[in-house]
Amino acid sequence: MAGPTTMRLSSVLALLRPALPLILGLSLGCSLSLLRVSWIQGEGDNPCVEALGEAGGSQSLDSRTQLDQSDEDFKPRIVPYYRDPNKPYKKVLRTRYIQTELGSRERLLVAVLTSRATLSTLAVAVNRTVAHHFPRLLYFTGQRGARTPAGMQDDTYVQAPRLAALAGHLSINQDLYLGRAEEFIGASEQARYCHGGFGYLLSRSLLLRLRPHLDGCRGDILSARPDEWLGRCLIDSLGIGCVSQHQGQQYRSFELAKNRDPETERSLAFLSAFAVHPVSEGTLMYRLHKRFSALELERAYSEIEQLQAQIRNLTALTPEGEAGLSWPLGLPAPFTPHSRFEVLGWDYFTEQHTFSCADGAPKCPLQGASRADVGDAVETALEQLNRRYQPRLRFQKQRLLNGYRRFDPARGMEYTLDLLLEAVTQRGHRRALARRVSLLRPLSRVEILPMPYVTEATRVQLVLPLPAAEAAAAPAFLEAFAAGVLEPREHALLTLLLVYGPREGGRGAPDPFVGVKAAAAELERRYPGTRLAWLAVRAEAPSQVRLMDVVSKKHPVDTLFFLATVWTRPGPEVLNRCRMNAISGWQAFFPVHFQEFNPALAPQRPPLGAGPDPPSPPGADPARGAAGGGRFDRQASAEGCFYNADYLAARARLAADLAGQEEEEALEGLEVMDVFLRFSGLHLFRAVEPGLVQKFSLRDCSPRLSEELYHRCRLSNLEGLGARAQLAMALFEQEQANST
Repeated sequence: MAGPTTMRLSSVLALLRPALPLILGLSLGCSLSLLRVSWIQGEGDNPCVEALGEAGGSQSLDSRTQLDQSDEDFKPRIVPYYRDPNKPYKKVLRTRYIQTELGSRERLLVAVLTSRATLSTLAVAVNRTVAHHFPRLLYFTGQRGARTPAGMQDDTYVQAPRLAALAGHLSINQDLYLGRAEEFIGASEQARYCHGGFGYLLSRSLLLRLRPHLDGCRGDILSARPDEWLGRCLIDSLGIGCVSQHQGQQYRSFELAKNRDPETERSLAFLSAFAVHPVSEGTLMYRLHKRFSALELERAYSEIEQLQAQIRNLTALTPEGEAGLSWPLGLPAPFTPHSRFEVLGWDYFTEQHTFSCADGAPKCPLQGASRADVGDAVETALEQLNRRYQPRLRFQKQRLLNGYRRFDPARGMEYTLDLLLEAVTQRGHRRALARRVSLLRPLSRVEILPMPYVTEATRVQLVLPLPAAEAAAAPAFLEAFAAGVLEPREHALLTLLLVYGPREGGRGAPDPFVGVKAAAAELERRYPGTRLAWLAVRAEAPSQVRLMDVVSKKHPVDTLFFLATVWTRPGPEVLNRCRMNAISGWQAFFPVHFQEFNPALAPQRPPLGAGPDPPSPPGADPARGAAGGGRFDRQASAEGCFYNADYLAARARLAADLAGQEEEEALEGLEVMDVFLRFSGLHLFRAVEPGLVQKFSLRDCSPRLSEELYHRCRLSNLEGLGARAQLAMALFEQEQANST
């Protein structure tokens, strides 16, 4: 039996011998892949790795490779969102910018050496020409001979975009001392320093190596110029001299002769320079900036024309052909609506008026930035027509017949203009022509506006003014406060401002806020450690400003207030947006809440397409209501977020501008938002807040309010009744009932 078995095995091996290399290769590849997967897994705190370890048995954690310690500065540090259900809840605080959370550092830090004599002239000129291009710009003041290592002097003009592009092409982990190399007097040819007048680049790694030797250089090296002192210190301590070229990138500079006009300079060294020195006065700095900005603009236009030609050539090879080209070339195609609710409307205007006003009026004057924008569009259209048809025709504008514009979020501001022109031929013949032109102001590069840094760790102090007439709705507010603030342990407090009338709550009279106080005590019992403060105020006709004065005096100046109403339903998202949008000394935030319609007029959700009003706010919880639809009530301004210091400053300015009886009358007819709007230099930010959904209620419009506030209050009540389709149906049903 052994013989046939041996023969059968040898025959099988003979058949598999040609495929053995393939089988061994596949086995080796699979083994290496499995090993690589085990190496690239995360650390032990990764919940996915822990789950796999529990399901598949014990794994060796020692086999994981560690990152090189030299790359620790550039390793992202990400705060995980994973929450262990077995551990107590702890809120994760997010940073304002993602680069802060990742631990990213700025690519370029620019230091400018200036003096007291030139601080208000050359230093200001440097700040105005390059500050908006660099993320960090530091000024070192003192004598010109001070031993301060500086990246540039204030008599140097720097072409900021070119310098930023140069820094982006250089390695960040190599020692670098780059600039205009100059020789020391009497030194060898290799010993060179970077001339401070033309600026220089120092890498972070080189500065870290130089730091221990700075004290020794201060005592051993004597030099009247800071750039020579720095160069000598680098050579003596580290043996590193200045270079003008590194990694294929050359630092180009230009020495400007005295009384030389930048507009007439045509040399290649000037046109390609990163830095120009010396600049004797601020006006020369601005002239240099104008010239280099014009050169960069011409270069950008040339690149745009080349890219448009390439797009046109490539489009001929696509299935759509020339029909697939969008105007203008290289820009996104116009927005395509998917329903009639997404159609972008056109606004009609003339040279004097616009017919789409913010306050809902049918016609209002065209003024301010809108008027300047329209004027620029008309001038650009006339310039383009003359450029295309000259010298055969020359056009002169007589007037604008019709104007239409709309903002396309994918492209920019689109214009359609009907112009009445006077065409003049080369022989002097004149004729009036009406022509329609289309223009587009495209969206440029998106930039982050410089704003003060804020975090989500700020404590919010909610303030609820509560008149006796609204006491019955207070328990519902307290329950919503418990669910949205106390349950998730938000860093927020609540102060109830109980407003008594002249005859309410006195001796022998019932307390209208008994139920409110009982509900507050119940919340304190349910949530140990919670303290709901309340203040009692007696006033015949309380105004929002007077009530805020009472609360403001009882809190520190750095308190962040959230002024609420009894219909407000605060939550974590609303509080976070309050923290992020209210900036001390900079901005006050007054959100626009979503107001539900009257359920008596809209008991059921209207069918899709029944009217222009949205059925529910974007991002709102359907379980919270809004079954009959609603709208964002931009007429109401009772809710707001602001800092106590900003309110006190605006209040002091109000008292200084208005005195005596005039101040008393103003306080009766103003709201807190109007105080910030009229008596504060802060930015006033209003935006829709989907998280603030309020039930339908008719506001009490006090006759003591100013005419504008009273009109806004009445308009809010009327617009909050229902959508146009719902109101029309109610009128139709009423007419049908009356006719029968």
